[in-house]
Amino acid sequence: MEKRIDHQGRWRNKTVAFRVSEEEGKLIDDCARLSGLTKQDYIIRRLQCRDVVVQGNPRVYKALRGKMAEIYEELKRLEKCSGENEELLYTIQLVAETMNGMKGEEG
Repeated sequence: MEKRIDHQGRWRNKTVAFRVSEEEGKLIDDCARLSGLTKQDYIIRRLQCRDVVVQGNPRVYKALRGKMAEIYEELKRLEKCSGENEELLYTIQLVAETMNGMKGEEG
């Protein structure tokens, strides 16, 4: 088993695994990608109820641009966006909050 040291100098040699649905996995991947954190760091922060502070970098901007393109295509396809598409609405809210936070850092 490979040992890793975290930012506080602790050995990370314990593996924690769990199963998720395809949709839940995609949502976790999207959230981590949009945060700029690794999936591991994102999940640990969320489990510890710590804030996920997005640090703007090229990878985050590329993820945001890609997600916005996906949302735009989905919205064009839908005749109306309703409560029946909760995952899309959640993603739109996440992207909007992230972009609003980044806007505040720039100004």
